[in-house]
Amino acid sequence: LQHIIPAAPLSIVNVIWFLLALCFITAFFLCKFSLKLPRSLEHVFQDLIRYGKTKEDIKRPNWQLVFDVSKRCFYHFYAASVMWNGLLLLFSIRSVVMNEALPDWLIDALWCLTGRPRVAWKELHLSILLLQVLLWVHSLRRLLECLFVSVFSNGVIHVVQYAFGLGYYVLLGLTVLSINASLPQSGSLFDQFTWHHVIGTLLFIWASFLQNRSLSLLAKMRTDSSGKVETLAHKMPCGGWFELVSCPHYLAELLIYVAMSVCCGCSSLTWWLVVLYVLCNQALAAQLCHDYYRSKFEMYPRQRKAFIPFVL
Repeated sequence: LQHIIPAAPLSIVNVIWFLLALCFITAFFLCKFSLKLPRSLEHVFQDLIRYGKTKEDIKRPNWQLVFDVSKRCFYHFYAASVMWNGLLLLFSIRSVVMNEALPDWLIDALWCLTGRPRVAWKELHLSILLLQVLLWVHSLRRLLECLFVSVFSNGVIHVVQYAFGLGYYVLLGLTVLSINASLPQSGSLFDQFTWHHVIGTLLFIWASFLQNRSLSLLAKMRTDSSGKVETLAHKMPCGGWFELVSCPHYLAELLIYVAMSVCCGCSSLTWWLVVLYVLCNQALAAQLCHDYYRSKFEMYPRQRKAFIPFVL
């Protein structure tokens, strides 16, 4: 393809990510400004947006406890992502190396999400392959961190959050492929290589190290020098970027997705909608954690922000 295939004027995938972002930014403002919903909705709302430690101090009817899932199941999300996005990456590599078409069921799914013709995935852009690799590496790293680094408390998540987490990475993998038509096709993969691939990858690596370092600091608060778990209690985080924000691991998550947008030249509206969703989602989670720390620790630093240094 020597040209850009025009995007569908209103693709389903864009609508999905926009609506998800809208839901989370609405929830963020409701929590940020302590706005109350009708009593019949407030318990359900709080149960759906909170998880782990931020759920400990809210009063919930007994019937809501039935929907609790252990937070230790977080690794299921990344295990599913490693398998699903690894499969999509394999299909893409076969398409590029062996000139094999993507499976019909996958093309049909992408057509439903974007409304674009099958020819949109006849040739895959280098940026798509790079995003698939980065997404798979990110998922694998998070899986290993959940299994071997993080020390989870007895906190819980809602079964709806659990189901959403499983479906999230399935949709994310399809979203990466869906933006192929919006990227310029210019000959071989080598010809498509440009500076934004390097900058984006370097930012991805740095943000990944930031997230790993932050999660390691959290884990060390519950272990001794030998790595043995001493407590599951929540302590006031300190060190590293925790001196600037309450949740640097959430900030790093946002930067990882920004890095992936840089990798595709910052030109994909669809991926920027994904970034917008991640911003709203992580901002809500960070604000809830920030409020928890401030209520639990009297000496919690006042200058520390929730999510973005000196801003939010």
